Amino acid sequence: MTSVDFSPVTEKVGDWVTPEAAAMFYTRYRYAAGFCREKRIFEVAAGEGIGLRYLAGYAKHTVGADVTAALLVRARHMSPVMFPLLRVNGEALPLSSGSRDVIICYEAIYYLANPLRFVQECRRVLAPGGVLLLCMPNPNQIDFNPSQQSRTYYSAEQLQRLLAGAGFEADLYGAFPMESRSLWAACLSCIKRVAVACNLMPRTMAGKRWLKRLVFGKLVRVPSTVADGMAAYCQPVPIFSDRQSARYKILFAVGRSS
Repeated sequence: MTSVDFSPVTEKVGDWVTPEAAAMFYTRYRYAAGFCREKRIFEVAAGEGIGLRYLAGYAKHTVGADVTAALLVRARHMSPVMFPLLRVNGEALPLSSGSRDVIICYEAIYYLANPLRFVQECRRVLAPGGVLLLCMPNPNQIDFNPSQQSRTYYSAEQLQRLLAGAGFEADLYGAFPMESRSLWAACLSCIKRVAVACNLMPRTMAGKRWLKRLVFGKLVRVPSTVADGMAAYCQPVPIFSDRQSARYKILFAVGRSS
């Protein structure tokens, strides 16, 4: 199993983030909750379990997983509700075929060496009618900044083809629309694009903290567990092409198994 440590690029309890980043975190899990009621769920790349603890309140049975051992240790320490936490890689899921109703993989598929193998494994593990939920930044943003350790980012249409290649019927959604930009916002976007092009962006969550505070001012801490109302919620809306998706910062894919 890989020994790569994803802790530096994982949102952890107590990290300082912008209000928008907190809203994105909350939106991901509140949206997932609508699929999880009385279901057998499995979250891949669960990190410290911040969102998984919230979803466990809806689910019939909960399993979490991550490849980074240190994150799983912290997740076990902070979980008042005990559920299995497994150390896995994405290309071989240690669950029986047809044993899960919902699989969640948020902000992680772009780190995988073989994303197609991962979604094929998800297809195997899901019961008929099961759902795979994916979420990732939209790489078509004008000032997109890829994460350190990332491999492949997918556009909306590429994400749909990836899921179709594993036998899923996929629906796509966008969230957090690009707003009309003020002069200040346009200047920040320009500065960010230059920093990305020159490889000057901080590479860790800690390194990004000072830059966020400098640019955005007030930051908020990541809580130990997602809670209803902790931030603004942005309902994902259906999209059908890369052209439509370009208006949104975040992409969701809902893959349904037959």
